[in-house]
Amino acid sequence: MTNKKVDAKVEELTNDLQRTRADFENYRRQVEQQKLQYGNVVKNTTVMKLLPLIDDIDRAIAANENLQPLAKSLEKTLKELGLERVETAAGTPFNPDLHEAVMVEGEGEKEVIAETLRAGYRYDGELIRPAMVKVTRQ
Repeated sequence: MTNKKVDAKVEELTNDLQRTRADFENYRRQVEQQKLQYGNVVKNTTVMKLLPLIDDIDRAIAANENLQPLAKSLEKTLKELGLERVETAAGTPFNPDLHEAVMVEGEGEKEVIAETLRAGYRYDGELIRPAMVKVTRQ
């Protein structure tokens, strides 16, 4: 084989090796991204299944004043898990991105929350369930 043929073959094999490395690196990144996405789906599904239980605990706390210390503990635990309630205090402006209005009363331009019917939640900053609220127009 001549030097030119040898050089051409070395260059061809080098290019093949570089493409293979790049393909493998892309594959590795894609697998890592899929793992993260799968983990997020699993966490979100788990949290969504816990929300009805959290709602029940909230109702129990509201019905029995002896359980009020449990409310602070629950809030602390939810915060540690990255789960936070959507703001729904009476008088808070209605935001259709965060709140679901199931009742609207009154006449006027300004819409404010009158009552919270079901808490809404954000998980890691992302809305996973809007708050169900009663709205008053003023």
